Amino acid sequence: MTLAATEAHTEPGRDLDALFSPRAVAVVGASDDQSKYGNWISVQALRMSGERPVHLVNRRGGPVLGRPAYRSLAEIPGPVDLVVIAVPAAGFEAAVEEALAVGARAVVGITAGFGELGADGKVREAALAERVRAAGAVLLGPNCLGVLDSTSGLYLASNTLPAGPVGLISQSGNMALELSAFLTGRGLGFSRFASLGNQADLNAADLVRAYAAHDGTELIAVYCEDFGDGRAFVAAASEAVAAGKPVVLLTVGGSAASVRGAKSHTGALTSDTSVIDAACRAAGVDRVNSPREMADLLAALHRFGPAPARRVAVLADGGGHASVACDVAETCGLSVPEFAPATADALRAGLPPSAGVGNPVDLAGAGEQDIASFARTLDVLLADPDTDSVLVTGYFGGYGTYGEALGARETATARAMGESVRRHGRPVVVHTMCADSPAADELRAQGVPVFGAVEDAARTLGMLARRAAPVAASRPIPVAPPPADDGYWSARELIRTAGVAFPAARLVRSADDAADAARAIGGPVVLKALGLLHKSDSGGVALGLRDEESVRAAHADMARRLDPPGFCVEAMADLGDGVELIVGVQRDPRFGPVAMVGLGGVATEVLRDVVFALAPVTPAHARAVLGELRAAALLRGVRGRPAVDLDALAAAVATVTEVAAAHPEITELEVNPLLATADGCLGLDARIVLEN
Repeated sequence: MTLAATEAHTEPGRDLDALFSPRAVAVVGASDDQSKYGNWISVQALRMSGERPVHLVNRRGGPVLGRPAYRSLAEIPGPVDLVVIAVPAAGFEAAVEEALAVGARAVVGITAGFGELGADGKVREAALAERVRAAGAVLLGPNCLGVLDSTSGLYLASNTLPAGPVGLISQSGNMALELSAFLTGRGLGFSRFASLGNQADLNAADLVRAYAAHDGTELIAVYCEDFGDGRAFVAAASEAVAAGKPVVLLTVGGSAASVRGAKSHTGALTSDTSVIDAACRAAGVDRVNSPREMADLLAALHRFGPAPARRVAVLADGGGHASVACDVAETCGLSVPEFAPATADALRAGLPPSAGVGNPVDLAGAGEQDIASFARTLDVLLADPDTDSVLVTGYFGGYGTYGEALGARETATARAMGESVRRHGRPVVVHTMCADSPAADELRAQGVPVFGAVEDAARTLGMLARRAAPVAASRPIPVAPPPADDGYWSARELIRTAGVAFPAARLVRSADDAADAARAIGGPVVLKALGLLHKSDSGGVALGLRDEESVRAAHADMARRLDPPGFCVEAMADLGDGVELIVGVQRDPRFGPVAMVGLGGVATEVLRDVVFALAPVTPAHARAVLGELRAAALLRGVRGRPAVDLDALAAAVATVTEVAAAHPEITELEVNPLLATADGCLGLDARIVLEN
């Protein structure tokens, strides 16, 4: 994918009104057979007979589901905007042509047997998509499960789904059904549902953009296995997030197969997961690992929006729950800081002397004596300016089992806790051993997320805490002429010419040339054998050569062992007060160039301290990426070592990524090590891999 292609996908989205709010619909392949999709879709379609005309089409004619059926679309007396096709694959193209002939502006292809079967099917899909686009229509699918819009009363999916504020885009029907069950338990449902299918025409990016413009959709959930043009998805998701509509993604990836054949450190360290994570960070998308996580985060976002959550106060009614909750919270990336004296004093004033008030707060038996202490304490915590969120954990919800009167007070306390949460607007999650109790139900009714496991509660706060704004897009990079070859010298000069400094160097062949180059450069030099992918691993690098004799000896040794096509003599860099980094870019087939920054040198793959980002990056973004490294403190100076020039380092990282973006023929590019010092940056080795 070239950057020119990426830019093309930032154009405004296509008109999907006919897909989500048609004036009239028809189901082709309607059936009485309860084992067929044509039956399932028709049953749902008839639910909206009062909203719009619904026409059933079956080539045999006769009644279907007790309704008259037409033998063809041409027999329908009025216009039809949307046609759902559930016929055998052999008749699908003809059905699409008939739909276009009667003026349909949207087609939903339930029929399978196309791109999922191989190359021939993909060719048929592509031809269909081209035909549909030429007619000014849109195609969802084929091989999909239908479409739904609860705001327009459109029901053309195989199953009933609850209404609500979540727009769902899913490549899996079962995932949609499982998410539906989880959302129902959290009081949520769907504004829209679209099954992606094979994405022959409409893709995830098209649908995200349409959902972002839909008034009835507040949050967007996506289950996607194949992004197609990943940069288009990133652009659409960024627009949605910027419009105040969070995008939550569940996907798959990270298998070893995704990195087979990698020829550089960058390629060896890059996986589907790291690429998708980089795409999510670029777009401000929240990535989750399961349908339950997705439902938990969607519910929290719906209730609390973009509120911060990292600094958490833990409120418990027992020491064990308090301690475990603190450990779990920190495991989820949250901070449990000690309260300021003013907050501790306010807590102490309303609790018995035995209570803990330093964070965590342990009510230490106050619940049995005064159940309302939960609400009062929660209110104090939410008023603390240094607290972002609160995790309540323990037995609350179970006190009602001790008696009817206590149960009534507990439910009233739950109501008061909900009112406090609404008043302060800060995230609160509750873990209770008694998640099915009346008090727990009251908390849910008040919009407070309730969990039966403390790790689920803490994980949800952790997901809120990790949310980030989309990364500002970098400027478009024009495509540049390709390098002459993929050798070291070409790679080095390509990156050096772009602005990254390298040591003084000369190309040589003979021992005499090498000695002359060393004399001209002066000081200790490095001799590198050319034509080797990993020079150090092959013994193709000799360091610290201080005189002509050592240069000649190293040349003779490498010539005998490796027989390279040539050599490079370079000035030896002083590594004493510098930090060695790796900056690489690998071209992903879906998301284009992906940058990697990390600790470099020979230990790159051992330390694996790396961060990924979509390339190219700006210097400001590069600086933020560098700050995410576990060893970022090394760049700022530690134990008497000077801080590196972060501005120069960020500029060098940005330049390397721009070079990769300007050369779509480069599949892997790497500077390793890039030496960062207090005085600037110096590239000490470079590598490119060209597309075969």
